[in-house]
Amino acid sequence: MPLPACGCVAIECNKGLGMGEDPLVTAVRNGDENAVRILLEDGADPDVFDERGTPALCLAISAFNSTIASYLVKGGADTDRQLPDGTTPLLQGIDSGSIGLVFSLLGDAALTSEATRAELLAHARRWHEKGSVAMLRERTGTSDVVERVRIRDREWTTEYHELRLGGLTVRDGHTGILTLLEKHFGLHLGIDELAARACALDYPDYEHAVWSEIVHTVARRQDDETWEAAAALRDHPDPLHRRFGVEVLVCLNLEAELTDVPSPFEQCTLELLLSWAQEEGHPDVLAETLAGLSHHEDPRIEPLGLSYLAHPASRVRARVPSTLSVVNSERSGRKTFTSEGLNALLALARDTDSSVRHVAGYGLAYSLNPEPVIGDTLAGLLDDENQQTRI
Repeated sequence: MPLPACGCVAIECNKGLGMGEDPLVTAVRNGDENAVRILLEDGADPDVFDERGTPALCLAISAFNSTIASYLVKGGADTDRQLPDGTTPLLQGIDSGSIGLVFSLLGDAALTSEATRAELLAHARRWHEKGSVAMLRERTGTSDVVERVRIRDREWTTEYHELRLGGLTVRDGHTGILTLLEKHFGLHLGIDELAARACALDYPDYEHAVWSEIVHTVARRQDDETWEAAAALRDHPDPLHRRFGVEVLVCLNLEAELTDVPSPFEQCTLELLLSWAQEEGHPDVLAETLAGLSHHEDPRIEPLGLSYLAHPASRVRARVPSTLSVVNSERSGRKTFTSEGLNALLALARDTDSSVRHVAGYGLAYSLNPEPVIGDTLAGLLDDENQQTRI
């Protein structure tokens, strides 16, 4: 397949054009989201081309700018238009590897053409099955070393590896894109298959956009079958699968809260996490169960958290503050802790691990407790190695 003339991965090809171009094209090229929005509201043509024949939407795709892409799609830009190289903006969005970008391109409307759906799914499945690096090598025809850079998508607060080779750049979110398309088109994959996808990531990569997309895809189902399947992962021999199960259980509860309807899973999830945390041996999974318990209120949670105050894994100790009971709190986030909880924070603020000290220091800084020792302890963190802790 030839490289797209205006594809999302050909980032460098559209820079440095001359003067006199359409104002919307200029705004898109400059990443000026506010100007794009205003121009579209004032009647600018969302399907305008630049002087090389590249649609404004393809310029947004090549810059991985999902906000501008969303404005253009909502303004009427054609995501399924046939381009000279035989692709479409949607196909180029899939090539990009950005889940948020494809979400923006899909918009609110369902694609009714079965042929279009099949083409998009097949395209995403090929990237998923072959792998982002192999596909990038196929596109560029080079065996050079792939540059891999960890990046954070500021618009979606998720992380990717950005892969660069032969002048082309993609993000490694293609498995998440396939999952997104399947959900958008009404396909209902089993939790075991989706868990296997998430757990095939480079371990551990819980901050990755693909992991997040799959967890939330499952959690949004909000049914008993999903809860039971996630709970059953407690007995899986692979700790990564167990971690996936915990996250799905927590997100099932949180997704229900977003609808202002009491979660039917709240009590059963609380009871499961309480027993799970007492038996779990892997620190990553244990830390996640403690984090999950922080979304519940129950007198059993603080004693359980305090029992891990001296746990050998720093990531477990760093979760102890989230389990502490609050006597009262303010909208500003300031809280009054129990005497046991306050003593735990003071001890963790002297921990040997900087990440633990950071969490404990944050809790103390926002504490409403009047004890003078809090100020003394915070003063001791003013020369901490972690800049955020010092701040």
